[in-house]
Amino acid sequence: MPNIVLTFPDGATKEFPSGITALEVAKSLGPRLAAEALAAKVDGRLVDLSAKLEESAPIQFITPPSPEGLEIYRHSSAHLLAAAVTDLFPDAHPGIGPPTETGFFYDFYRERPFTEDDLKKIEARMQEIVNADVPNERVHLPKEEGKKVFEQMGEFLKCQLIEEKAEPVFSAYRTGKFLDFCRGPHIPSMGRVKAFKLLSVAGAYWKGDEHSHPMQRIYGTAFFSKKDLDDFLAQIEEAKKRDHRRLGKELDLFSIQDDAGPGLIFWHPKGGVIRKEIEDWLRTELLARGYDLVFTPHAMRLHLWETSGHTNFYRENMFGAMDVENDHYQLKPMNCPGHILIYKSRTRSYRDLPLRFAELGTVYRYERSGVMHGLMRVRGFTQDDAHIFCMPDQLESEVQACVEFAFLVLKTFGFDRYQVELSARDPQHSEHYAGTVEEWNLAEGALKNTLERMNIPFKHMPGEAVFYGPKIDVKLVDAIGRPWQLTTVQFDFNLPGRFGLEYAAADGHPHTPVMVHRALLGSIERFFGVLIEHYAGAFPVWLAPVQAIVLPISDKHLGYAREVQEELRRAGVRVQLDDRNEKLNARIRDAQLQKIPFMLVVGEREAQAKAVAVRRRDTGDAGSRPLAQFKEEVRSLIDTRAVKW
Repeated sequence: MPNIVLTFPDGATKEFPSGITALEVAKSLGPRLAAEALAAKVDGRLVDLSAKLEESAPIQFITPPSPEGLEIYRHSSAHLLAAAVTDLFPDAHPGIGPPTETGFFYDFYRERPFTEDDLKKIEARMQEIVNADVPNERVHLPKEEGKKVFEQMGEFLKCQLIEEKAEPVFSAYRTGKFLDFCRGPHIPSMGRVKAFKLLSVAGAYWKGDEHSHPMQRIYGTAFFSKKDLDDFLAQIEEAKKRDHRRLGKELDLFSIQDDAGPGLIFWHPKGGVIRKEIEDWLRTELLARGYDLVFTPHAMRLHLWETSGHTNFYRENMFGAMDVENDHYQLKPMNCPGHILIYKSRTRSYRDLPLRFAELGTVYRYERSGVMHGLMRVRGFTQDDAHIFCMPDQLESEVQACVEFAFLVLKTFGFDRYQVELSARDPQHSEHYAGTVEEWNLAEGALKNTLERMNIPFKHMPGEAVFYGPKIDVKLVDAIGRPWQLTTVQFDFNLPGRFGLEYAAADGHPHTPVMVHRALLGSIERFFGVLIEHYAGAFPVWLAPVQAIVLPISDKHLGYAREVQEELRRAGVRVQLDDRNEKLNARIRDAQLQKIPFMLVVGEREAQAKAVAVRRRDTGDAGSRPLAQFKEEVRSLIDTRAVKW
């Protein structure tokens, strides 16, 4: 057989005999590469190291530092988990087991629930498989023959997947006695897994359908080193301390009421104060940046969502329609059609554009009960939504202004790290998207050009666009290093055409405007949850629901304590008076637990000097000072929206 020529990332080429495996190629380049390589990318396609190479092509070896390497490593770790579970618990039927951003999971159908003791046993069995360096062997099976193999094994869930997704000849992977229908690739053997940990077990449904089989989902994580694993586990422990659901209850910020239903948020007075501060700042900035504030109904006729295309692309996330006077109404999942109707309410000229409509609009989306999570994923939420109607030559400047606005949000609320992603369409599945290829190329080019002109590093995300256009996502990174989706800037060439939007252009003819969807905070609820966890409930002074608390040493100092409270209140400080019949240290401790920035102790000396003895929640005793001076200091922190003080 003729030799093949492989081209390496540095441009070098080398001849090899046809049929050589990727692993043999790696060995020819050095023992270190052969030991580190997890898989290979041949002509742009990921393959196992056991893959035989029979044609000339570019080749790149996937090693641990790469994101692709970590994904393959964690995918293989999921198979390691399934191999251990099916070995220990023959009554467990495996479903799917993908890698995730933070680890992996595997779903199992089993009548008896897994316990914490079971997880320990599974983890121990996984380690035995790693110690034995059990290989991952790729096999190929004709579809009908493969189905019979899995039927004989009793794996009815795998048979469903094979029926739905398998090619005429499909691949499966054998790890010891465990056989899994999977496209791969995988690491050569389980001895490559250096550090892993099972984290929890939770309920799930087969294919996400609550009417289908109930599943048990075992979560785990894996890293290339024990240090990285230990760092991640430490982050999990820190995240538990910052959990917004626990802090929301302890600080009396919000609740979710069973009587009202899941995924619906009740803002308590303290949470309401923080929400007011967020919204007041946002509305002031919107008006300063040329936005018009609008308000639209919570429910509108269903035909609007048919026109917009949401009933085709988004129906499963919409609540059921309501019948009113022989007409169908829909709780709005988006604000877009409402803003479009305002645009259409009168004739528009090119001189009117750009038009920027902003709304803090409450929307309703059907989320399955298994995926809702405190403030982070809910069924009713308020979106800080805006839609910009503009001419094509205004698009890039409007997108730039949105991104600059997003960076101001990050700075104002105390986030100094972020990630930017450009979500594009999957060119292999055009049926998932509205619009033509030419429109998509124009839209993606406009967003890409804007980011490059602004010198903003970004990650290209093919296949992550929404159905009506590409988007820029800005993710903040919180105090313990977790990314959270924040700002989205989405281009839309779909809705203006669907709704027949026009403006009178300078040439005297009607033209169709382009449209930008823009959300800065995402949703007020989710952003609030992120703020709680970022600050662990200890908000900056300007956001704190109670900014200072006055603590009289005894009842005879109550008169002066009330004077202090009133003077600070007149100065616009959110201040409380704790006059309970409790010891001073107990009241200080309670104020500390409520994470109040300033505790003002007043006694005889302070009353005579018109002063306050200041305690800070972070550093404790800050000394005594005149009340007028403290008032000036706290007002400065509020007025400048200081995040560090």
